[in-house]
Amino acid sequence: MEWFTAPGYWLTRLVLQRALAAVYLVAFLAAVLQFRALIGERGMLPVPRFVRAAPFRRMPSVFQWHYSDRFFAAWAWAGALLSAAIVAGAADAVPLWAAMLMWAALWVMYLSIVNVGQTWYSFGWESLLLEAGFLAVFLGNARTDPPVPVLWLMRWLVFRVEFGAGLIKMRGDSCWRDLTCLYYHHETQPMPGPLSWYFHRLPRPLHRVETAANHVAQLGVPLFLFTPQPFASIAAGVIICTQLWLVASGNFAWLNWLTIVLAFSAVDGAALLAELLSLPRHTPLATGPPGWFQGVVIAATALVTVLSWWPVRNMLSREQRMNMSFNALHLVNTYGAFGSVNRRRHEVVVEGTDEERVTRDTAWREYGFKGKPGDPHRLARQFAPYHLRLDWLMWFAGISPVYAQSWFGPFVERLLVNDPATLRLLRHNPFPDAPPTHVRARVYLYRFTTRQERRATGAWWHRTLEHEFLPPVALRR
Repeated sequence: MEWFTAPGYWLTRLVLQRALAAVYLVAFLAAVLQFRALIGERGMLPVPRFVRAAPFRRMPSVFQWHYSDRFFAAWAWAGALLSAAIVAGAADAVPLWAAMLMWAALWVMYLSIVNVGQTWYSFGWESLLLEAGFLAVFLGNARTDPPVPVLWLMRWLVFRVEFGAGLIKMRGDSCWRDLTCLYYHHETQPMPGPLSWYFHRLPRPLHRVETAANHVAQLGVPLFLFTPQPFASIAAGVIICTQLWLVASGNFAWLNWLTIVLAFSAVDGAALLAELLSLPRHTPLATGPPGWFQGVVIAATALVTVLSWWPVRNMLSREQRMNMSFNALHLVNTYGAFGSVNRRRHEVVVEGTDEERVTRDTAWREYGFKGKPGDPHRLARQFAPYHLRLDWLMWFAGISPVYAQSWFGPFVERLLVNDPATLRLLRHNPFPDAPPTHVRARVYLYRFTTRQERRATGAWWHRTLEHEFLPPVALRR
C-alpha cells in the first residue's frame, strides 16, 4: 500500500503534532487557572448542578460520574503535563500504539472539560481543538511514515474552517459584500490587542483591500489545498500569512494559531527544508505501517467521511450556522466567524462602593479586567493564544443582557464577598481590604480615539455613558 503513506511529510507531521500539543497545553492551563470561579463547586455555573440536568449521552464527560474541585484540578493538570510531554517528544519515543493512546487521552480529557464547561466553553475553537486532536491520534509517530488519508482529513478540516468563515460573511452582513466591514471590526471585535488601534486607523481604502483579500483567502485559496505541490504549499502559505495578520490585529484565543497549525498539513515540509538547506529528501522507512494501523486509519477516514455530510449540508444551506457541533463528541463540525459586525462598541463597566448608603454623591470605584477595554488610558494587551473566558463573555454582555442572564448575577454576588477565585480573573480589585457594600454595572459607548485625541490626552479609548446595566445591589443581611 505505497499510496497509504507520505514519507516526504515527516517534517509536516512533526510540526503538526508538536504545535497541536502546545495548543492543548495552553487550553489545559487555562482550565486549571480559571475553572474554580467559572464552573467549580462554588463557581458561577457549577458543574455538579449542570450534570444533574445533562444526561451522559448528550454531554459525555468523566465529571458525569464524579466531580470535585480537587479532581478537576488533577484532571486538568494531568492534561497539561501530558501535552507538555508530547511537545518534548514523548510520543515519538514510545511504540506506535502507545503514541496513539497518548493522543486519544488528550482528546478524551479535553472533551470531558468542554462538555461540562457550559457557556464558558461555547466557542468554536473548543470544537476545532477537539476535532484536530482526534485526527492527530491517527497521524502515527516517528516509527511510521505519515498516513496520506489523515493528512487529507486535516486539509479538509482547515478548508471547512476557512471556507465556512468566508461563506458566512458573504451570506451575512452587507458590509462584507460592499467591503466596509473593517471600517468597524478592529474597534468592535471582542478583545482588541495592542496593535488594534493602529489597524483601525489605517486608511479606509486599505481596509477595503483587506476585506477583499480576506474573501480571496477564505473562498478561493482553500480550494488549492487539494491540488498537487507546490500549489498546495503555496495555498497553505497564504492561509498562514492571513492568520498571522489576524494574530497581530486582535485576541482570538487559539483560533488563529490552530488554523496555522492545521494549514501546515498541506505544506511539503521536507521538500521545503531540502530546498533551503540543500539536504536529501527523506526516504521511506524500511518497514511499512503495521496492518492494524492501516485498518484503524481507514476506519477513522470512513467515519469522518460519513460525518462530513452534516457540515457540507450546513455550508450549502442558505440558513448556514456558525460554529456548530452535530454530535456529542465534537467530531466533524461546522465553523465560521463574524457573519455580522457591530458598528458600535458597548462595554459593561462594573463598579463598587464601600459606603453603607447609596446616594447621588456616592463614590464608585471601577473593577479592572485583564483583557477587555476598561480604563481608556490602558493599552490593550496581547493574550492569545491564552483564552480569557470572563472577558469574552463580558463583550457579549455589552451586546445584549440576554447573553449574561445565566452568569452575571452570580459574578456580582462573588464580587460582594471578595471571592478569591473570582478576583483572580480580574486585573484590579478596588477593594483589597474588605468587600464592597454595593456593586453596580453601567454600559458605556467606547470608540478608539483619533490621532489628535491620542496626542492630546494619551488615551486609547473615548467612552460615553449610555445607560444602566445593573442598578446598585447589596447582599441580603
